[in-house]
Amino acid sequence: MNKDIDINVEYLTRVEGHGNIVVNTSNGNIETCEWQVVEAPRYFESLVVGRNWKELHHITSRICGICSIGHTLASLKATEDAMGIKISKQDELLRKLALHGENMQSHVLHVGYLVLPDLMSVGSVIPLASSHPEEVKTVIRLHRLANEMSKMMAGRTTHPQRLIPGGFSKIPTVEELEDLKKRLAASVEDLNTVADLLAQLAPGIPDFTRETEFISLKSDDEYALYDGYDFSSDTGKSDVHDYLDITNEYEVPQSTAKYTKNNRESYMVGALARLNNNYEQLTPLAKKVSEKLGLKPMNFNPYMNSVAQVVEIVHSVEDSIAIIDELLDKGLKPQKNFHRPDVKVKAGTGVGAVEVPRGILFHEYTYDDNGVCTKANCIIPTNQNHANIQLDMEKLVPEILDKTEKEIELTLEMLVRAYDPCISCSTHYVDVKFVE
Repeated sequence: MNKDIDINVEYLTRVEGHGNIVVNTSNGNIETCEWQVVEAPRYFESLVVGRNWKELHHITSRICGICSIGHTLASLKATEDAMGIKISKQDELLRKLALHGENMQSHVLHVGYLVLPDLMSVGSVIPLASSHPEEVKTVIRLHRLANEMSKMMAGRTTHPQRLIPGGFSKIPTVEELEDLKKRLAASVEDLNTVADLLAQLAPGIPDFTRETEFISLKSDDEYALYDGYDFSSDTGKSDVHDYLDITNEYEVPQSTAKYTKNNRESYMVGALARLNNNYEQLTPLAKKVSEKLGLKPMNFNPYMNSVAQVVEIVHSVEDSIAIIDELLDKGLKPQKNFHRPDVKVKAGTGVGAVEVPRGILFHEYTYDDNGVCTKANCIIPTNQNHANIQLDMEKLVPEILDKTEKEIELTLEMLVRAYDPCISCSTHYVDVKFVE
């Protein structure tokens, strides 16, 4: 094929952070095909060294303004694992509600504001406010509900205050939980509206597959988000404490974020990975929506990650209602505000793993006898997806060379957006050359 293409997308839009797409062909021969991460590296793992155990979850929640509840929970679980701190069943259920709120919040934002414009052939959500006002209002209602749920559980929508080692500093009231349950139940109509709209737009989702490995948390009891064991669709079950054996970080020249690999040259994390690994444990309505949208395991089309996010929104609503029922049926144990659990500080190393909107997140801390952090490691979901994005691009580009340059560019942009990358959070590497 005699075709010259020069695509240079600098700072891809409708994603978090700075990433570039570069594709060059000459006479139909691919010379360059790169997903480049150019965001300045960040040093949270160094920032927490020398800090007290009470501070780490507050500091690391700032890694991300979207997944701050997830980072807080991973941080708390690592600290609690290191010091042998146990939390009550009630606190565990309340934490699961907080995580559901954040996943709903992030997924609605991504699908409603960042993905729908591609499927509806506009450059942003702004024109849709005029052309499809009811659809946009539906997205806004769902987003508001998720924001307010996150605030109720965590103290504020972003960078939580109430989540602390050993439990909560403040918990919601029975009345607040009852009201939340009513609002969640009322949102089902909006969820069905979004699912119907996405089903109508499904022909606009590129038909592309590349077999890969999927890694997520998995549990024998539930659709794993807050807790579980590591699970690979290739290699099976492993303990979360062995996460380094799975992630195997390495550097590449075009990225300030590290890449990861396990059984293959890349793997995928996120909503599609979770759905592929945990499909049977979705709630009933979530399964119905998944079937309506043509999504069943194993699905190897990365563009379907956005569809999997819609399924997970439905799951989070249904599961949150079930959690509230369990809390109310057992009787919510009252707790004074500004509660501080009795914690015996001791030295140790601990690992915390949770599923955040973009995939499995790991935190690991080592503490000395005084509860001061001496070592830390964080492996971010988008960090784990970069290699998969790169290999997807390498397979995809030859398949779409018959399209126009603009069509190729849009298809590649949609690919990266489908991963819902949190690019800034993933940057951990800088190559420094010292010159004498």
